[in-house]
Amino acid sequence: MNIQGSKILVIGGAGFIGSHIVDQLLHEDVQEIVIYDNFVRGTLKNIKHALKDPRVKLFELGGDINHRDLLDEAIKGKDYVFHLAALWLLHCHDYPRSAFHVNIEGTFNVIESCIKHKVKRLIYSSSASVYGDALQIPMTEDHPFNNKTFYGATKIAGEQMLKALGQRYGLNFIGLRYMNVYGERQDYKGAYVAVIMKILDRLDREEPPIIYGDGSQSYDFVHVRDVARANLCALKSFEIKEGFYNVGSGKLISIKDLTEKILKVTGKTHQPHYESCGTTFVTTRLGDPHRAQRDLGFKYTIELEEGLRLLIDWREKDKKMI
Repeated sequence: MNIQGSKILVIGGAGFIGSHIVDQLLHEDVQEIVIYDNFVRGTLKNIKHALKDPRVKLFELGGDINHRDLLDEAIKGKDYVFHLAALWLLHCHDYPRSAFHVNIEGTFNVIESCIKHKVKRLIYSSSASVYGDALQIPMTEDHPFNNKTFYGATKIAGEQMLKALGQRYGLNFIGLRYMNVYGERQDYKGAYVAVIMKILDRLDREEPPIIYGDGSQSYDFVHVRDVARANLCALKSFEIKEGFYNVGSGKLISIKDLTEKILKVTGKTHQPHYESCGTTFVTTRLGDPHRAQRDLGFKYTIELEEGLRLLIDWREKDKKMI
């Protein structure tokens, strides 16, 4: 479907995934790209280059999805909206009330405003956390909700609100269930850091990487550029009026094998140090990618080793700029 001349709002557009979606949109013949972000997790550095494009602007009055009047003003007149704003897994674990207000109430505000302003399509960033631990491998989109985390609960709530209100009021929507996303611009300095960054942090200090348990915990890792491209595929798949789709590689790798791959890419020779099991919310996660390929035309392109090299190169350059 042609999105030429459209006006697009990216909520959470200065964040890890959101800024890559903005990058992808720069290659499209759209009229306007507005970034709505409160900069709790996003940074101006992530969008500095994008803001040089005259079609891109930051919504300067604010970027909080619970500031309903400001959110309403930002959505007004937009053709399409990407909604990525959320508190992350461990943040939700530690601060569930804040997670409720941001991930659930805030998402309701976004949906309500999109309906009010007759947005043509809302693309919602959900998560594979809705599935919890896998009951069967790979997990199709019909896999039952086996979640036990509050983060997953907020994403289930978001999906269900979107489905109920979308169908009632005719809002066209697609929800994307991301697997384990990694890549450039991923936070490596904050309080909540993903597993790949934790391994790289220890290697930077010339310390052995830590593996909890036996390292058999296994996940589906997908590069952030592919995730951003999946969002563009969802935007353009207008024959699909609603639905939820896995976004992943369809390949499973254990934490032990991931650690060995990182050691190979970095050229480090440290032997991993094994410790008793830490906090692990999910031990197996592998999404079936076929429905997204069939309906949205999305298939991942960046293999894990290539993606790790891209991430490590970016990380080294980014550290020199601090």
